[in-house]
Amino acid sequence: MNLLKALAATSSMTLLSRIMGFVREMIFAGVFGAGLYTDAFFVAFKIPNMLRRLFAEGAFSQGFVPVLAEYRTRLGHEETRKLVDHVSALLALVLFVVTLIGILAAPIIIYVSAPGFAKDADKFAISVTLLRITFPYIFFISLVSLAGGILNTHSRFTVPAFTPVLLNVSFISCALLLAPHVHPPVLALAWAVFFGGLLQLFFQVPFLLKIDMLPRFRLDLKDPGVWRILKLMGAAVFGVSISQVSLLINTIFASLLVTGSVSWLYYADRLMEFPAGMLGVALGSILLPSLAKHHAEKSHEEYSKLLDWGLRLTFMLTLPAMVAFAVLAVPLVSTLFLHGKFSVHDLFMTRNAVLSYSVGLIGLILVKVLAPGFYARQDIRTPVRIAIVTLVLTQLMNLAFILPLKHAGLALAISLGSCCNAAMLFRKLKGNGIYDPQPGWAVFFARICIALLVMGLLIFWASGSEQSWLSGSALHRAARLLMLVILGVVSYFGVLAATGMRIRDFMKRAA
Repeated sequence: MNLLKALAATSSMTLLSRIMGFVREMIFAGVFGAGLYTDAFFVAFKIPNMLRRLFAEGAFSQGFVPVLAEYRTRLGHEETRKLVDHVSALLALVLFVVTLIGILAAPIIIYVSAPGFAKDADKFAISVTLLRITFPYIFFISLVSLAGGILNTHSRFTVPAFTPVLLNVSFISCALLLAPHVHPPVLALAWAVFFGGLLQLFFQVPFLLKIDMLPRFRLDLKDPGVWRILKLMGAAVFGVSISQVSLLINTIFASLLVTGSVSWLYYADRLMEFPAGMLGVALGSILLPSLAKHHAEKSHEEYSKLLDWGLRLTFMLTLPAMVAFAVLAVPLVSTLFLHGKFSVHDLFMTRNAVLSYSVGLIGLILVKVLAPGFYARQDIRTPVRIAIVTLVLTQLMNLAFILPLKHAGLALAISLGSCCNAAMLFRKLKGNGIYDPQPGWAVFFARICIALLVMGLLIFWASGSEQSWLSGSALHRAARLLMLVILGVVSYFGVLAATGMRIRDFMKRAA
């Protein structure tokens, strides 16, 4: 499989998921508004969703995929099937117990996670009900992550990338069709989570059957591969939790500032999720299996070349996004958010956060490419140690920036922290001889810089004054923004082509 085509397909599926997410949130606002019931749902959904980020998507894939790729490369199909069966059986058993405990202990969980709800008996009761309906989502989505890891290892990247779209489909369908028939209507959202998890799981079954990898319940606690995965997962859970702690601390800092600071950071972060998901997450997903296979084959040269390919793509695609977010911050925020109760003041405060976040976009995405360089070698401790250092540095920068820059200082601290994280990962990979840069980087950067300069000047000139984006209809602003995006894409890639860069230069086969 051509990895460049796989990246394009995966990124397009991620974009579709992000767009559906925005549609979902617009429908939520229109159907449910904001109040007691939506507060209850967001708290109830936050708990299984946090567990999903902590275990299913982060720690599990980092621990499972490298070992699975090694088995497939060295031991063949049958041994790989046994590993999949043993891991899935243990995972399903543990998840069933966790889910059962979560459902039974729902009142305690709500009381600990949202103690203020206990003052309102109705709010507390509906939150408990919603949590009991949504908690099985962690069971479904963890098995979905297992299936996604298997499919990615077999270079079936599009299926796992498309799967999250189904949760948004479930949300939209239940909000529009089920909500009018249940009381209170917010129950429809809880059932949307339940059905969405189930739908994602069953969607992947035919594709697992096609590659003869549908798990069977065969429990074997003596399988050494299972324990290797559990050991790697333990370190990965710690690493993923560090990023969650960092986000929590930033929210605490923001809550100490003027009203609106948390929201301004949230809206800016939502914008950054587009390039981070489309490129960072997608690249990490397709790199990890091939890197793990090269490591299993002891092919150091191909391992290094694949990392080099990922880094070049990251710079080529992320740097123009950084420039575009910096130059078009006001057009982007006004087009997406300037309506209803979102004021002009909110726009400029969000713009400040976007500018600060854009500084570190390259670092944020580089981490997604560099970290698999360690995960594929089943070395999770190194990126975890670096993440701890990054956490400390980020909080020190928070203290330094929060007074002069307010909420934008918090965004800047995260940005610079991401760049420090990427720099330390790169230094370790290069210093340990894991990555050797390929020839041609100087010419590559020269071409990028020329294209960035041309693109930046053109979109800055064409965007007009910031004041011109404060009036007019949303449709008019969207049309203007679309033209600017087209101008930027055409000018940037046109200059790259004129300086001799070709798509074929980035063609790469999966291991």
